[in-house]
Amino acid sequence: MSEQTSEAPSTPPPSPGRLRKFLGSVVADRRPLRIPAFRRLWVTSIVTALGSQVTAVAVPKQIYDITGSSAYVGLTGLFGLVPLLVFGLWGGAIADTVDRRVLLLVSNVGIAVTAVLLWAQAFADIGSVWLVLGLLSVNQAFFAVNMPTRQAVVARVVPKHLLASAAALTSTVTTFGAVFGPMAAGAFLPVVGLSTLYLVDTVALIAVLWAVWRLPALPPLSGQIRSAGIRDVLAGFRYLGTQKVLLASFIVDIVAMVAGMPRALFPELAERTFGDPPGGGFALGWLYAAIPLGAMLIGVMSGWAHRVSRHGVAVVVAIAAWGLAMVGFGLSQSLWLAVVFLAIGGAADMVSAIFRQAILQTAATDEMRGRMQGAFTVVVAGGPRVADLTHGWAAAAVGTTLATSGGGLLVVVGVVVSAFLLPAFWRYRAPTSKKAAKEEGPSRPSRRKRRVV
Repeated sequence: MSEQTSEAPSTPPPSPGRLRKFLGSVVADRRPLRIPAFRRLWVTSIVTALGSQVTAVAVPKQIYDITGSSAYVGLTGLFGLVPLLVFGLWGGAIADTVDRRVLLLVSNVGIAVTAVLLWAQAFADIGSVWLVLGLLSVNQAFFAVNMPTRQAVVARVVPKHLLASAAALTSTVTTFGAVFGPMAAGAFLPVVGLSTLYLVDTVALIAVLWAVWRLPALPPLSGQIRSAGIRDVLAGFRYLGTQKVLLASFIVDIVAMVAGMPRALFPELAERTFGDPPGGGFALGWLYAAIPLGAMLIGVMSGWAHRVSRHGVAVVVAIAAWGLAMVGFGLSQSLWLAVVFLAIGGAADMVSAIFRQAILQTAATDEMRGRMQGAFTVVVAGGPRVADLTHGWAAAAVGTTLATSGGGLLVVVGVVVSAFLLPAFWRYRAPTSKKAAKEEGPSRPSRRKRRVV
C-alpha cells in the first residue's frame, strides 16, 4: 500500500488589493493632498509646526527661570488670551471681507517679526518678564488673525466630503511638530540656550512665506473687498446664535480645555515631581510632547474618520475620555505613567478636534466661515490659555495633584451635562456623502470599467 502524504492547503497570502483596502481604512486619507492649494497650506503647516512648538516651550520656561513661580507662568495664559479674543474675532471678520491669501501673508510676516524680537531679547539676556509677555501678546494677535484665515481657505479649496480628512491631515502635521518640538527643546535647552530655540522658530516662519505667496487669489465669493468693522463681528455672533450645533461644539471644547488642560504646571511638575534639574531637561520635554504624541498617532491612523457619521456623539465621548485621562495624569507619580495618560488624552483630543472642525466647515456658509473660524480660534487657542491661568493659581493654592485630577473630573461632569442640555449636538450627523459623490463624479472603478467597455 503506497504511502500518500497529504499537506493541508496553505493559506494564500493577502492580495495587494486587500492590503491596500485595509491600509486605506486605517492610514490617514491622503486625497486632499491632490489639491495643489491645500497641499501648499499643508506644507507650510509642517515647516512651522516644529519652530512654533519650540517657542511654546521656550516662553513659559524662560518666565519660570526668571521668576521661579508657576503663577507667573500662568500669566502667559492671560497675556495670550486677550489678543486672541480681540483679534481672533476681528481677524475672522476680516477674512470674510478681503483676499484671504493677502491676509495670510500679512499675518505670517507679523508672526515672524515677533519671533525675531523674542530671539533678540533672549540673546541680549534682558531678563524682563513683562517684555516677554508683551511680545507674546503681539505674537498671539497675529496668530489670531492667521488661524481663522488659514482654516477658511481650507474650506474654499477642499470638497465638503473631504473636510474631515483635511482636518485630520492638518492636525497630524501640527501635532508632529508638537511632539518633536518640545522633545528637542527639552534636550537642547541645557546645551544651546533659549535664544537659539527662538532663532529656530524665526527661521521656520520666514521659510513658509514663499509657500503662502504661491497660493491662488482668494477674494470673497461676492467679489466685494471691503474693510471689516464691529458690525461684521456682531453679525457673526448673531449667526452663531442661530446655529445651535456650532454653538454647542464651542461650549464642549471650552469645558474640556479650561477645566482639563494642565500644561502651565509642566515646568513645576518636571522639577519637583519628576526630578528635572533647574535648567530644564528630559522630563519637561516629554510632558510637553506627550499630548501631541497621542494626537499624532490618532491623526496618522485616521483613515476611519470619514466613515463616522455621528459627529456629535464622537465629540462628547472623546472629551469624556480626555477628562478621565487628566485624572490619571494628576494622580501619577511616575514620569512614564504620566506620559501614557497625557498621550491617551492627546488621542482623545485629536478625535474631538477632527469632528469639531468638520462640523464647523460643513455647517457654516462661506460668507460667515471666517468669523466662525475666528470664534473657533478663540475657543481652541483661548481655552488652554484660560486653563494656564486657572491651573497655575489653583496649583499655588491646593497643589498640582488636586488641580490636575480635579480639573479632569470637572471635564467629565461638564461634558455629560452639556450633552444632556444640548440634545441637538448629541444627535448631529454629518451630511450624507451621496450628493458629494455625485459632484465628484463616477468612482475610479466605474471609470475603469467604462474604459474597458
